[in-house]
Amino acid sequence: MKKQEDLRKRVKKIIEMLSKAIPDSEIALKYSNPLELLIATILSAQCTDIRVNQVTADLFKKYPSAKDYGESNLAKLEEEIRPTGFYRNKAKSIRRCCQELVERFGGHVPKTLEELVALPGVGRKTANVILGNAFGVPGVVVDTHVHRVSRRIGLTKNDDPVKIELDLMEIIPRGEWTHVSNLLIWHGRRTCVARKPLCGICPIRKWCDYGSKTKA
Repeated sequence: MKKQEDLRKRVKKIIEMLSKAIPDSEIALKYSNPLELLIATILSAQCTDIRVNQVTADLFKKYPSAKDYGESNLAKLEEEIRPTGFYRNKAKSIRRCCQELVERFGGHVPKTLEELVALPGVGRKTANVILGNAFGVPGVVVDTHVHRVSRRIGLTKNDDPVKIELDLMEIIPRGEWTHVSNLLIWHGRRTCVARKPLCGICPIRKWCDYGSKTKA
């Protein structure tokens, strides 16, 4: 219990310092409704948000509803999303997902984790992105950055994304789940990068297991 309390205190400091260092920690994907965020998040797998935003700028105009994606020509959709990589699998997932949205939810994106993860191409990460950013329902998003940063900082020792999610849920206040996820994502992109983390300029080095080991 003491260890959990210590972690909660550390998290509080980390949230405070990262919030000051990254005031623009909103999600980088551009969208105007839950369906657009769903599509963008599916496309973001193994692809940069910048590239996804370039593709969706036209895509969202061509397919304004789930019905449009569900009835789309698969070969054409593949070509339209090709720049995001893995376009054949992504196109199939998007079309099947939207067909289910129409059949089961009247074309609307559901608002619960259980309903979202039951959709083709939607895992817990994608579901939590949508819940937190489109619906304001707190969720911990464990992408590659959150996975790396949370382990380096010392907030979890697990390697499995679901176990990491559960660990973070235990020590981060529920109302901060989405905010902290976005903070860790941006921190991972800008400072705590994969190969050579910029520990010398890290605002949370004092509370980081990895950073404390790299001090001169």
